Amino acid sequence: MLLCEGARRQDMKEPKIISGHWPSIVPSFRLRLMKRDPIELEIFKNLYHSIAEEMGAALRRTAFSPNIKERRDYSCAVFNGDGEVIAMGDHMPVHLGSMPMSVRAAVAAGEMSSGDVVMLNDPFRGGTHLPDITLVAPVYIKQHKQAAPDFYVASRAHHADVGGAYAGSMGLCREIYQEGLRIPPVRIMHAGVMQADVLALLLNNVRTPEEREGDLGAQLAACHTGTERLREVSARYGLDRAKRAAKELLDYSEELMRAFLLHMPPGKYHAEDFLDNDGITDKPVKIAVTVTLGQGQRSHGAHRMITVDFTGSDPQVEGSVNAVEAITYSACFYVFRCLLADDVPATAGLMRPIRVIAPEGTIVNARPPAAVAGGNVETSQRIVDVLLRALSQAIPDRIPAAASGTMNNLTIGGVDPRTGRPFAYYETIAGGMGARPSKNGVSGVHTHMTNSLNTPAEALEYAYPLRVRQYSLRPGSGGPGKYQGGNGIIREIEVLTECEVTLLSERRVLAPRGLNGGSDGAPGTTSVIRSGGSVETMPGKFSTRLSPGDRIRIESPGGGGWGK
Repeated sequence: MLLCEGARRQDMKEPKIISGHWPSIVPSFRLRLMKRDPIELEIFKNLYHSIAEEMGAALRRTAFSPNIKERRDYSCAVFNGDGEVIAMGDHMPVHLGSMPMSVRAAVAAGEMSSGDVVMLNDPFRGGTHLPDITLVAPVYIKQHKQAAPDFYVASRAHHADVGGAYAGSMGLCREIYQEGLRIPPVRIMHAGVMQADVLALLLNNVRTPEEREGDLGAQLAACHTGTERLREVSARYGLDRAKRAAKELLDYSEELMRAFLLHMPPGKYHAEDFLDNDGITDKPVKIAVTVTLGQGQRSHGAHRMITVDFTGSDPQVEGSVNAVEAITYSACFYVFRCLLADDVPATAGLMRPIRVIAPEGTIVNARPPAAVAGGNVETSQRIVDVLLRALSQAIPDRIPAAASGTMNNLTIGGVDPRTGRPFAYYETIAGGMGARPSKNGVSGVHTHMTNSLNTPAEALEYAYPLRVRQYSLRPGSGGPGKYQGGNGIIREIEVLTECEVTLLSERRVLAPRGLNGGSDGAPGTTSVIRSGGSVETMPGKFSTRLSPGDRIRIESPGGGGWGK
């Protein structure tokens, strides 16, 4: 995580609280610390984290698609028996913060036995967008029948195609039914046996079935790895001890978040920012937030609670940039986690003092059948931007300027002439990091809700009928200031066959903002260069056909500057 280096209008219902119920009594920190063994807590923190990391390694090493094995567009996490996250791998923030809702949806769908694995991608039941398929597996430590699992493990990966109107499943759609196959919580494995009919239903609705089957197998391997490691830990230390340590990690995270909030000045802090448009109209889409820090008294002493209220944000739109509630929760989780030290465990306890209000039917909590492919990757970034801008009023020495604010989602699909089979290439393209209160921003890096890598030119050209013509930093795109914003990237790709190209991106109209007197970063640009030499300037969201020899050139935004 890079932060803390330093429309169809619908009737809007009452604001919906999507996270956090404030406990009526806050535990005494001193009493808790007297009972807790800090050495044991540190050991289990690293044990659970290492399990999530090993799950990710198993997924990456056995995946088929370049998007997972090269770009690392996946995430894994470990949960207690109540479905609360106790450890996350160092993977994708947009996945990890929202994954607990997928686990809850899987649990709510029905009892899971040992050897079961539930699959889902429904954004309105804990998912994010359709390409992100999540697998959830229960972990029973004792082999005999018991009432409930002791733990859960989950793996999530972005699949390069899940059907729909556009190759890559990331196009300019107006409803979710156009975006791909929508999967409610269903068992893909039961009692250790693959459910062939469920798998066949999925594979018959995607353009690249062999790749999808391979990536799903890798996710299953990740869940198996997590299950075995949890059993080993429980056998070594005892199940009761392992579960008690998991509970202590939740409480410890909560205490550290509350301690941090005590150092923030109480008050109300408001900010708003805009998406360029929804891809259907040219109208900007507003995201507004009010952060309220209050001081309360309980029988065990003073504590502070915080409300993050997105009331005032625009209604959900006709295009595909709508975010579901899991995305908004995930963005809030990410921002507040980044405000703490690196060694603080990223557990569900962090969000106990934080209440998130996202009015239903708005851009930050859309209702079906809204299209949501871009909400996960673009609107999530803007939610982070606006929340950071609000917090900069309270803790200006901790908040960076705006980063590039877009993942530049590029998909290219067609038929590979080498094999005669369909292909679907997906990649996000990095940009400039916002300058920080004490140093320049990093150039050419994924920030905030994405943590993926690039696809190396060699791997891209080997796997697809594409050629990388230019890949470099974009000089001068970072915003000036006391500290300079990071520069964006120039990525130019030539297609070697007839292709459909789709781009979902932001910050083409409204530039990444500077902070504390720093200047804005340069907005991004996109162009199509035809084989005959003509150049077409493209909007931030489009789909077009390219012929052999045509090129798409993306110049990603730079980060904002910090300070005069």
